[in-house]
Amino acid sequence: MRTLKEYILEAETKHIAIGHFNVSNIEGVWAIARAARELDLPVIIGVSEGERDFIGVRQIAALTKSVREEFQQAIFLNADHTYSFDRVKEAVEAGFDAVIFDGSKLPLAENIIETKKCVDYVRKFSAAAGSEIIIEGELGYIGTSSKLLETIPPDVNLDAEALVKPGQAAEFVRQTGVQLFAPAVGNIHGMLEIGADPALDIARIKLLHEAAGVPLVLHGASGNTDDDLRRAIAAGVAIIHINTELRVAYRDALKRSLQENPEEVAPYKILKPAMLAMQKVVENKLRIFNNLTK
Repeated sequence: MRTLKEYILEAETKHIAIGHFNVSNIEGVWAIARAARELDLPVIIGVSEGERDFIGVRQIAALTKSVREEFQQAIFLNADHTYSFDRVKEAVEAGFDAVIFDGSKLPLAENIIETKKCVDYVRKFSAAAGSEIIIEGELGYIGTSSKLLETIPPDVNLDAEALVKPGQAAEFVRQTGVQLFAPAVGNIHGMLEIGADPALDIARIKLLHEAAGVPLVLHGASGNTDDDLRRAIAAGVAIIHINTELRVAYRDALKRSLQENPEEVAPYKILKPAMLAMQKVVENKLRIFNNLTK
């Protein structure tokens, strides 16, 4: 089986994107795994600090590994939005395939210092373990919560002047040594309750990809239009994160399940529609990311 790095580089070359979907329970894992297996595509499971605290750091690592080995499936695990060196270390030692140090709220100089500290550790650990763990850095603040929004969060600035610039991207990657780069390009965490999220700055994505020299990651893609996502991929995005849309699908299907079967007490029967709803979202997104029409 190819490594995650090989799949990412292939996606970048072919102008497609690997889907990254967040989970906080086993239903999410099965939804993602089954959708990707049905389409025979690589996929990344993401768990934020809160999500992996709920499901268990070592437990989600063991579960993902067991699915990969049993089905010989290209399914990988990423420690999404990790805010400290200690938690990066925790995920790496638990067996994650990738990790993001998110210093986007820090001043640029401090972000670079802390990100490089994590990069150096991951490289040293990977060399000693004979593994290839991917390390990602992030620049530009896009919010923190994957939830439904009435308006753009007041602390998220989408003005062109506030978004990441090519020179900043080049310097950040050069000084930190990250293998993946997640910039602010008009994207936001969460999604608007009404209407599509703000348009992505596609021209900026292209310039950032050229300047950074590494594959780009688009965070907060729930709520963006299909056309925007396709154009972002063509401009250099190789991984796309989806979370809020999965959460909404899960919640809505679970509500219907409880309303339609008020006397049911078996969790696996109550939760199955929620799992299938998430699976449908994952499948639809993977088709978009990989230019599949059937």
